[in-house]
Amino acid sequence: MASCFCLPMAANAQEDSTGYERDITLSEAIALARTQSVDAAVALNELKTAYWEYRTFRANLLPEISFTGTLPNYSKSYSSYQNSDGSYTFVRNNVLEMSGELSVNQNIWFTGGQISVTSSLDYLRQLGAGGGRNFMTVPVSLELSQPIFGVNTLKWNRRIEPVRYAEAKAAFISATEEVTMSTISYFFQLLLAKEQLATARQNKENSDRLYEVAKAKRRMGQISENDLLQLKLNALQGKADVTEAESNFNSNMFQLRSFLGVSEDEMLNPVLPETVPEVKMDYKRVLAKALERNSFAQNIRRRQLEADFDVATAKGNLRSINLFASIGYTGRDRKLKSAYHGLVDNQLVEVGVSIPILDWGKRRGQVRVAQSNREVVLSQIKQEQMNFNQNIFLLVENFNNQAQQLGIAEEADTIAQRRYKTSVETFMIGKISTLDLNDAQASKDEARQTHISELYSYWYYFYQIRSLTLWDFELDAPLEADFEAVVRN
Repeated sequence: MASCFCLPMAANAQEDSTGYERDITLSEAIALARTQSVDAAVALNELKTAYWEYRTFRANLLPEISFTGTLPNYSKSYSSYQNSDGSYTFVRNNVLEMSGELSVNQNIWFTGGQISVTSSLDYLRQLGAGGGRNFMTVPVSLELSQPIFGVNTLKWNRRIEPVRYAEAKAAFISATEEVTMSTISYFFQLLLAKEQLATARQNKENSDRLYEVAKAKRRMGQISENDLLQLKLNALQGKADVTEAESNFNSNMFQLRSFLGVSEDEMLNPVLPETVPEVKMDYKRVLAKALERNSFAQNIRRRQLEADFDVATAKGNLRSINLFASIGYTGRDRKLKSAYHGLVDNQLVEVGVSIPILDWGKRRGQVRVAQSNREVVLSQIKQEQMNFNQNIFLLVENFNNQAQQLGIAEEADTIAQRRYKTSVETFMIGKISTLDLNDAQASKDEARQTHISELYSYWYYFYQIRSLTLWDFELDAPLEADFEAVVRN
């Protein structure tokens, strides 16, 4: 008879006549979240943005072939014309022009300049009476554009952009682990709600049965009226607890389904993990992995480079000299074929200088501002590094302590279940009061919830360390990803 009062370790969740129920383990929930959750999609899109930004940077270092053309340009209008005596008159134009230019441009990263090889063809036809046509060709022209003393943006980008992309790749893996951490939170919230619902239903069933037994005992004068009323209150409270637990269960079910991108027709039945990774974390090793692999390390390096770049840019603005040189050959004739013969040299050298004579210290002030900003960034980085190390230390301590806490909670859960079963049996023979029975029930419920909460904390700390180190300490292997395949899927 007493066996009916034992709490099942895993009770069935609330059934939904409109859908179907399926068990889901923690590993299955994590796999779904990494492929279907909105958070995973956001992390993937951020990686794609960084990937194509890096691809754009790499393409900027390669030769670029371009074609520019006007096909055609027709003009029939009047324009002013100055005669030899200084007077002006209007002449009528009726002309058709076409032009095309093919160029190959190459940025020179180590100097910051650009070299171009171009070939162009221009065609002009004067329409109307007496009109003729002309071709002008530039078979080949070599052009060089080179800033002098100014900041070499391309050279700085070659240092900054690879670090930025490495930071984005590390951030993607960390974001994937953070998706896992969110999954763990939602999963255990539902698991706890499920256990609370099972507990509430079992407690209600027990309270109803005990109240019926108590009514018979009262009629025989074996218990007091006060005990009978207390058991009736327990039965009423049990009914209220079931209603509240069902509402809480449905709410957490909706949250987990929404996060995993699962249909609302599915009733997920979370399965309590039976084992946990038996890992002992070492602070120095965890810190070394975090400093080596976490995006924080790349973030620090990038910010240092960007601060140095701002200083170099400000110094480069103190004076500016630009060199432009062009050398090539030009031909002109009324016939296209002849326009490529009898070529003449076409050369141009231009040096532009921009040096401030009096700017009231504006540019030097900009240099000082950039230098001060760099010092601020370096100070911030130093403080962030200290905070990062401290957080790693506390996290490792919490994880190592959590293993012991979990073991204690698991043992306490087992003992509380046995105590409650014994208390029910003892109450049935009238050897303990309702107060003692209520205390045993409360201890049982609290021990069960504490066990699940400690299990949640263990898994959460474990994946939090993974997200910071990008290292799987269970397999002792790095967390990697095929970024090319990830981006192109």
